[in-house]
Amino acid sequence: MIPSTIEVLQKLFKRDLQKLKQEIELYRDEANLWKVDKSILNSGGNLCLHLIGNLNAFIGAAIGNTGYVRQRDREFSDKDVPRSELVKMIDETILIVEQSLHQLTAEEWKGEFPLKVFAEKTSLEYMLMHLSTHLAYHLGQLNYHRRLLDE
Repeated sequence: MIPSTIEVLQKLFKRDLQKLKQEIELYRDEANLWKVDKSILNSGGNLCLHLIGNLNAFIGAAIGNTGYVRQRDREFSDKDVPRSELVKMIDETILIVEQSLHQLTAEEWKGEFPLKVFAEKTSLEYMLMHLSTHLAYHLGQLNYHRRLLDE
């Protein structure tokens, strides 16, 4: 059986969120999660908060009706959130993404994303693929942040 696109996306979100958790746990010095230097403007901790907020807003709230209210500014302004709290938030996000995507019907999958995020409305499929690549993009940044600034 060939897996459907939604099954592939479910696996990719889970894989990359587990990798996000691993990256956070790999920082040798927890304080370095919040370090910035020269042209590196976003800390690893803030990238993590941003990804959690993004997925909880656009998958959890918009698709799963979780009631999550995003505070995007805080994703970049909050500092020194304990690593254990970040890991807990990632674990919760994995469950929310899984539950929200699992409940999608075939009609919803083929329909429009419920929110206007870009200049024009997009399909749900397009938005989920965008969110997956957004996660992967910032995950790569976080990996480099850790390897460059976690001395």
